[in-house]
Amino acid sequence: VNNELDSTVTTYRWDGTRGSLAPLEVVATLPTSFTGNNTTAEIAVAPSGRCLYVSNRGHDSIAIFAVDPTSGRLTSSGWEPTQGPTPRFFAIDPPARLLYAANQQGDTIVTFRIDPARGTLAPTGQVIRSASPACIVFSTG
Repeated sequence: VNNELDSTVTTYRWDGTRGSLAPLEVVATLPTSFTGNNTTAEIAVAPSGRCLYVSNRGHDSIAIFAVDPTSGRLTSSGWEPTQGPTPRFFAIDPPARLLYAANQQGDTIVTFRIDPARGTLAPTGQVIRSASPACIVFSTG
């Protein structure tokens, strides 16, 4: 769960027998050295289930976490600057090769290549100008 106001993510353990969730851990989406204001916006798990991404509005980055396949616990893999202010939304393309960050106050959508092994992001150099982008949808048909 993305905790927007305190810039954290909470993981939960699912109890299928009881149909309930129990908190497992709470992790920060920001580096410990960051001292500015921040809220989070979008959260997504890679289709592989091995990586979790969260957008930071203020730090202007995508936080990247490795997901332990056994425990579900998160380990920070770092932060990728979104190259614009206020990444309100991001989307992973259907083949899970690219991540598009919508910088709402920067009027841009910036494209990042996803490393398939580590889940880290690298800018492709493609920047799309768009007034206040707030959502990205892919058509599969």
